[in-house]
Amino acid sequence: MIALVDCNNFYVSCERLFHPGVLGRPVVVLSNNDGCVISRSEEAKTLGIRMGAPAFFMEELLQRHQVAVFSSNYTLYGSLSQRVMQVLSSFAPEMEVYSIDEAFLDLSGHTSLPTLAAAIRAGVLHDVGLPVSVGVAPTKTLAKMANRAVKKNKLPEGFLVLDSPEKTEAVLAATQVEDIWGIGPQYAAMLHQKGFHNARDLSLVPDDFARRELTVVGLRLVRELRGIPCIALEEATPPKKAVCVARSFGQLLTQKTDIQEALANYAAVAAQKLRAQNSRATVIQVFVQTNNFRGQDAQYHRSVNVRLPVPANSTRELIRHALLALDHIFKPGYNYKKTGITAMDLVPDTEVQENLFETTNHDRERKLMQALDGITRHFAGKPVLRFAVQGGDKKWTLRQERLSPCYTTRLHEIIKAKPE
Repeated sequence: MIALVDCNNFYVSCERLFHPGVLGRPVVVLSNNDGCVISRSEEAKTLGIRMGAPAFFMEELLQRHQVAVFSSNYTLYGSLSQRVMQVLSSFAPEMEVYSIDEAFLDLSGHTSLPTLAAAIRAGVLHDVGLPVSVGVAPTKTLAKMANRAVKKNKLPEGFLVLDSPEKTEAVLAATQVEDIWGIGPQYAAMLHQKGFHNARDLSLVPDDFARRELTVVGLRLVRELRGIPCIALEEATPPKKAVCVARSFGQLLTQKTDIQEALANYAAVAAQKLRAQNSRATVIQVFVQTNNFRGQDAQYHRSVNVRLPVPANSTRELIRHALLALDHIFKPGYNYKKTGITAMDLVPDTEVQENLFETTNHDRERKLMQALDGITRHFAGKPVLRFAVQGGDKKWTLRQERLSPCYTTRLHEIIKAKPE
């Protein structure tokens, strides 16, 4: 049996942990630049606040219902996520961290699964302070479905164990095809057209139909719905096939130097991510764009791909090539809203084809990056050492007007208890 443990309204729950005054009140967390809603409390959902809704369209609603609004604090969320995963790892020898707030646990060998599911919920709540839902089933797909049923039906115990054909059949029949893990909008539309409307319908399709219409991946999914494990746990996170760092500016930018500074910082983040997964980029893509929601502005969007002479994960190399790419696509006279870099065609760090005409000392570059990463780790991930082109003015930084402190990662922001 496999369990999927999922934190409830994760970003909201993280904020409530340190702001007990908002318990019982509607709470929302906003995306970068305080743009759109990316997490909602149950009270906020009851008010009709939709996921992805622009915050500036709802100012009157938010004030009228005294909705607590927070800027996204990914440093805090990442820290609490690590604590949750540490607790979960104590319940199972094999675990797959699926996302920042989800993990699959292998519960093979356990007999009293409802008791264990309750213990997992109580353990995370006691040790970290965050509520979680638990779905347990013979396969990862059914575990996902069980977890969804817990939240959708607001089961008071907070967990559901599909340990009988009757329970599994009920969940399959209640899950529409578009809500099945791995079924996208196009496949869902096709399945509805062919008369398959829920997970139970899909579990009964012949193997040859599943292979023909949904490919081999779809066949594995159908078998998972039948309770046949076909998707194994991935204890090691697979390397990403591409690394993208792209963010909107906190204000519109017109000067090339400001955009260069932002792009240099994004390239530095991309390079660090590549080194963390022992990959190098063969190609980088750089883009700039204006804000297409501002009808009064002239619009411009352009991107360019650059093939690197030698696959690289060096911050210095990625910054250099990114800024050369920007020279090709930047045009003066526009109000720019966003820039970004995508590292593509990744290769393992140990399988790099050298270039006969490349003069860069790659061994020295590797040692430089090791020193840079070591200093960054020493200061808890804060990039205290930067290249000069990354600047310090930071006109481009995100707008975070409602940002909460980083209670768990910065000493000067730790909550202080004082006697009365």
